[in-house]
Amino acid sequence: MEYAPVPAGVQIVSVGPDEAGMRLDRFLSARYPMLALTHIQRIVRKGEVRVSGHRAKPSDRLEAGWGIRVPPLRIDNKPESSRPPTEADEDAAFLQGLALYEDDDMLIINKPFGLAVQGGPGLRRHVDGLLESMRSRDGQKPRLVHRLDKDTAGCLVIAKSRFAAAALAKSFRSRSTRKIYWALVAGVPRVKQGRVSTYLAREEGDETETRMAVAAHGDDGATHALTYYAVVDQAAQKLAWLSLKPVTGRTHQLRAHAAHIGHPIVGDPKYFAVENWELPGGIQNRLHLLARRIVVPHPRTGKPVDVTAPLPPHIQQSFNLLGFDVARFDPIEDAPEV
Repeated sequence: MEYAPVPAGVQIVSVGPDEAGMRLDRFLSARYPMLALTHIQRIVRKGEVRVSGHRAKPSDRLEAGWGIRVPPLRIDNKPESSRPPTEADEDAAFLQGLALYEDDDMLIINKPFGLAVQGGPGLRRHVDGLLESMRSRDGQKPRLVHRLDKDTAGCLVIAKSRFAAAALAKSFRSRSTRKIYWALVAGVPRVKQGRVSTYLAREEGDETETRMAVAAHGDDGATHALTYYAVVDQAAQKLAWLSLKPVTGRTHQLRAHAAHIGHPIVGDPKYFAVENWELPGGIQNRLHLLARRIVVPHPRTGKPVDVTAPLPPHIQQSFNLLGFDVARFDPIEDAPEV
């Protein structure tokens, strides 16, 4: 690709077929590598860049054929890009690359498989640590609002201020946030749509290895956990694609509930215990659980922010192998809200 010259006047730049799906800020950074990414993001937020005639956000994804209006630009005598990138710069750029939604109040990222949300024994790199790179000018560090297991991929909500953190935490506590997960499980549930209602308690044992078990009401540490599920598709009687809607948010809830009904999630090292079960060829032994979609009231306006995460590579590979179509009707995700 030939780099575009820095425009002395207004330019209209077209998005090529190989650039479809790129974030707006990454597209402009690739076209104008002499400009600092922070400068590009700043002019986009100020509304100086227009996408097909409309204001846009740095994280907006582009489609082939769209026209991008680029304002007159200038290169500072001492451009920010001339200094070596620091670890904080790299961490901030990494998080920005994961962004599914962002505004002044909140950030929703597509957390990758294998990235821990918080620190722990032997964990040097985690989301909470990476958020240090996004401290505001007044020193506020973005805050985690909820958690995902290390090997669960998908939508993770982060508050960018104390106000947003309080409002979002309230939404999660009041269960006004809607969460949809997808999982690939062993076998096919006989009841195609149902609910799992149990009490869960932490098993006694190694404190560094958390594992939850179904408990009785009144047992020490037992809390109620409720999950709705539906079979979206299946591969004979060997595997099923489940849509899961947790009403409560207990540790390992979906993993424990899937195992409880006899259909543990493929690749789960803690809860998969099916005798004489062999992993089908071409499917990786990784946790097949995705925080697919989240609908959360905006902390400032109250309007729903609806975000969907793509399949991580190992789940996409399994879906391709099994012939599962992500556009298939999902009895839970596509159900009307009541």
